[in-house]
Amino acid sequence: MQTQRRIRSFVLRAGRTTPAQERALGELWPTYGIDSGPGMESGAAALDLAAAFGRIAPRCLEIGFGAGEVIGSLAENNPNIDYLGIEVHRSGVGRLLLRAHQNQLKNLRVICDDAVDVLRDHIPDQSFDEVLVFFPDPWHKKRHHKRRLIEPAFVSIVAAKLRVGGTLRLATDWQGYAEQMLAVCNANPMLRSLSPGGNFVARPEFRAPTRFERRGERLGHGVWDLAYSRREKAAANAIDDELHGERGEDHAG
Repeated sequence: MQTQRRIRSFVLRAGRTTPAQERALGELWPTYGIDSGPGMESGAAALDLAAAFGRIAPRCLEIGFGAGEVIGSLAENNPNIDYLGIEVHRSGVGRLLLRAHQNQLKNLRVICDDAVDVLRDHIPDQSFDEVLVFFPDPWHKKRHHKRRLIEPAFVSIVAAKLRVGGTLRLATDWQGYAEQMLAVCNANPMLRSLSPGGNFVARPEFRAPTRFERRGERLGHGVWDLAYSRREKAAANAIDDELHGERGEDHAG
């Protein structure tokens, strides 16, 4: 029986990589890149991130880093923290590689692949102290909402990759998507909102403005930030058991 093809949250567009970015992808990849081709097929051994960085340190992941404004700035300003970026578009990867080389960053590594596949198949649980998802494609047309990255299954995968007490941060400039993010993350038993009311939070000072954010501001869009902490496993299991119990009682009634 043929398995159903997963709907992806991105569309690859060819022809947008500059000659400088292409050179960076060829020449700088051995220094900063983590391969996701042969040897990383589904079921392959999980990545050893401590070996990839050459040390054990606090670790942050940015999913879909675009042109690398945020992760590049963070890596430059926090040499004690290791940063892994996952981005599917080669132009953004090339741009970040150039920045890493110019600033001789030793605490930055990059994967050019679909973050869903990488996290699900190749990243061990509790690998990160922080995960960032800033301005994912909103797929604003209703018929495209099924392509949105932030949905229950993906959030569960991301939550599992956080260490207990670790932080998940998200941002979007589309209100409808912000409300969807809030509902999905609030419903996840492994996550606890850092907003006392389970609502949006203030913009984190460390987040460098991205081109998507600046474009949204020009168009008059607001920006909505969310932040969550990874619960203790026991607490998450207790909440899950409680939810299942409530559902069972409702069903029995």
